[in-house]
Amino acid sequence: MSVWHKVTGLPADRRAKWGTVALWLLLALSLAGQGGEDSGSDTDALPAGAESTKAVELADRDFPPEPEQLLLVYARDSGITPADRAAATADAAALRPFAAGEIPPPIPSGDGDALLVLVRLAPEHADSARIGDTLTTAREALAAGRPDGLDARVTGGAAASTDFSEAFNSVDTTLLVATVVVVAVLLLLTYRSPILLLIPLLSVALASQLASAVVTLLSKYGGLVADDISGGILTVLIFGVGTDYALLLISRYREELARHEDRHEAMRIALTRAVPAIAASAVTVILALLALTLAELNSTRGLGPIGAIGIACAFLVMTTLQPALLVLCGRWIFWPRAPRFQPHGTVAKPGLWARAAGAVSRHSRPIWLAAALLLAAASLGVTQLSTGLERSEAFVTKPDSVLGQELLAAHFPAGATGPSEVFAPAASAERVAAAARAVPGVAQVGTEDAMTSRSGDWVRYPVVLGDGPQTQAAEGTVDRLRAAVHDVDGAVLVGGTTAERLDVDAAMNRDLRLILPFTLLIVLAVLMVLLRAVVAPLLLLASVVLSFAAALGAAALVFHAIGHPTIDRVVLLYGFLFVVALGVDYTIFLMARAREETAALGHAKAVERALATTGTVIISAGLVLAGTFSVLSVMPIVFMVQIGVLVAIGVLLDAFVAASLLVPSLVTATGRRTWWPGRLAREPRVEPAPARPEERAPLELAEP
Repeated sequence: MSVWHKVTGLPADRRAKWGTVALWLLLALSLAGQGGEDSGSDTDALPAGAESTKAVELADRDFPPEPEQLLLVYARDSGITPADRAAATADAAALRPFAAGEIPPPIPSGDGDALLVLVRLAPEHADSARIGDTLTTAREALAAGRPDGLDARVTGGAAASTDFSEAFNSVDTTLLVATVVVVAVLLLLTYRSPILLLIPLLSVALASQLASAVVTLLSKYGGLVADDISGGILTVLIFGVGTDYALLLISRYREELARHEDRHEAMRIALTRAVPAIAASAVTVILALLALTLAELNSTRGLGPIGAIGIACAFLVMTTLQPALLVLCGRWIFWPRAPRFQPHGTVAKPGLWARAAGAVSRHSRPIWLAAALLLAAASLGVTQLSTGLERSEAFVTKPDSVLGQELLAAHFPAGATGPSEVFAPAASAERVAAAARAVPGVAQVGTEDAMTSRSGDWVRYPVVLGDGPQTQAAEGTVDRLRAAVHDVDGAVLVGGTTAERLDVDAAMNRDLRLILPFTLLIVLAVLMVLLRAVVAPLLLLASVVLSFAAALGAAALVFHAIGHPTIDRVVLLYGFLFVVALGVDYTIFLMARAREETAALGHAKAVERALATTGTVIISAGLVLAGTFSVLSVMPIVFMVQIGVLVAIGVLLDAFVAASLLVPSLVTATGRRTWWPGRLAREPRVEPAPARPEERAPLELAEP
């Protein structure tokens, strides 16, 4: 017995199983209450080294902290009345205890239909622990004294950031509960055993807690960037992938229980046969996620190791604790459909999938052509996609801060909702300001509000744009502004909301061009090592890329149907990564089994048997993973909903079309050349009688 078999089969050992469970129990107790903290900072969502990032760093380093500001906006279509003005003044007085100094009187709009009150918050009322209460007090004050017919909103940067954070916090528990419920229901439908589903659920819950604790430690002491977005994705990822691993192992364990009376021996063989495919899947996803460390965006770069930690924890728990628990419980855990030992004859093939596999084998060419055409047709929907999701469109239901920004933009200079900032060396500050005033699209250069740095070397002043800060027109103005001020002094920095958006878009475009092909190379390399071939990995890679294109096209139609047709570029990046890296799992499950059977059965029969024995697992795993990612639809953030929809559709297409129809029919039609240049491609085609199950050589990972 090889070292690999001894290690993978350890949880099935009669004595080692107790130690395995005991160690995990101690670890679970030590992890209680750990994890879940956010290590966010001002530059986490910005690209490292970008001009707007340097502007934020300069402001933090050399300028007094700018007080957070609430904007109270009042509007009446028929014109502001004296009662409206009195209400705004009363609201300002009510918020005076929260302000850093006197609150200026209400500012009327040019059209006479709106008022604006600026409230600069005292630091003790603007920190992360109290800003939520401050915002609630402000909104209650506006609601209490509002005259009939007056629209009053609280907006500004602090309000928008708080609404965004609370949108995540409000569904944190809902997301976890929904994920657990979806997994439990799908496991119950798959195994029809109310007891068996508890073991995968407990195991994957422990994996989630372990990953959360590791991420928290690394964010505290290792500089890892963790935020609400990565936390939500981590939960869904672990539950989905961990359950997929459970399905593959339990399916193989059921097979071996019918062949072996001793459940320990059955689990040992199941582990040695299933773990290589699970390990290949885990390595593929981990390496693909680590490709995100090449990203310029700090938050994107942080998701890579966070996701990799989650996959590693899921693999470790599902291949050690879960098999030990299954062996401890015995066959009764499958009640009411416990597999019986069949000492004579082979295990009967599943009827439905045996017939489906036979049909795929007999009609391989028309089936793979039809499947490829179906996916290609679905991919045409990408023509309906548009990118550039604005902040005002980021919420499923617009919060008060977004409605306030829209109200402000309707009656005041649109750029006032998020002014740009120019940081100029003191020696050239006046010339830089003059150049900024001459830029088309600049409405106002606030030199009267200029601030000098502590060192005296820099001057900062606001620049109000003529267009809303989240618009394409504003980005064009910032491009022109940067060009103009850099001509005066190359050291000038232009920051602010629009500049940050511009830099994020540029970084995301760069990340897409780099990370997408790099991910494909990673997946291809892992498949080559696993299958010891070149042709098969290329065919599998082509299938998942086609599936992603089809998923993107189908998702575009769904986005239009739900009223959110515009996507953020991060949806493309995360969607591609998860659909390709997770979708290839199912073809790995299929082709790993086919390779295991080829030496004994010949190529065509091996593919047929592989599909017959793994078809149920592939479909069940696809449903589970799609179900868990679809849980993201409960999120109130549009791009999270879009990621969930895109990945769910992609996984379903991978499971139902690519892995079940396209790949098996394509490799059957390709013949033994599928395994070129490996040994299986060179051997003459023979189809002897199937070997006894216990005599088949298990699949082993090739040495790198």
